[in-house]
Amino acid sequence: MAKEKIKPVLNGSAETMLQSFYARAMYSKNPKHKFHDKKAEEIVELLEYDFGEAENDKAMSSGVIARTVVFDEIVSDFVSKNPDCTVVNIACGLDTRFYRMDNGRLTWYNVDLLETIEVRDSVYNETGRVSTIGCSVFDPAWVDKVTKRDKMLFVIEGLTMYLTREQVRTMLGIIRDNFDNAYVCMECICPKFVNKEKIEKSIQATGAVFTWGANSFDELGEIADGFRKVKDDNILRGMWVLNPAYKLITWLPIMKRLTQKILIFEKI
Repeated sequence: MAKEKIKPVLNGSAETMLQSFYARAMYSKNPKHKFHDKKAEEIVELLEYDFGEAENDKAMSSGVIARTVVFDEIVSDFVSKNPDCTVVNIACGLDTRFYRMDNGRLTWYNVDLLETIEVRDSVYNETGRVSTIGCSVFDPAWVDKVTKRDKMLFVIEGLTMYLTREQVRTMLGIIRDNFDNAYVCMECICPKFVNKEKIEKSIQATGAVFTWGANSFDELGEIADGFRKVKDDNILRGMWVLNPAYKLITWLPIMKRLTQKILIFEKI
């Protein structure tokens, strides 16, 4: 018996999670994929949503896949070194990384707006070592729901480009003030792409707007007080996985400057 379709009702930046999710699911179906996302393949078939814009948006899908490859590498490395760690996935959307990273020991919290978590819960029903928290990341109330706190990794992917500098400050301040052993991996777009969301048509169609970006940890300035830089990373090697021909141009300094960054830092 076919499962009943789920019709997600979202808009703006919350709706962008569907575009990212679709990109990962479709890439996973490619026989030449570099990561397999079986969960995304299963769930995308349950969603009643017009993915036409996402299907035709090569800029969006390439960026999502490239950053997924690099984030998977970073998270996998952290988990291998800290097998009993706690991962807090901020603005999780329909992200399935837990199912690729699970070692049978880690604890994973998926945090997002209540309306997004309602969609997620309707398809995942997560409990136990992987669970959901429906709350704005700017509301400190979510902190008390993270009850297991050993070595901690905070993953912030596909979010900060829709925030203001002050909102990023608030988010990082909540992490800094409430968690010890905090290690943060945060994606940022190049500031040159602020207000240029039209380059990704599927994102523009949701009404979401790129509002903030940073090229390095040093550019965060005082909004990252209480943290120290570990590494300024980027998604270039994820682009190489997509197409080795990218190696011919990604050595150029301008490519490193313009691509999405993954800033890695830790609490002092």
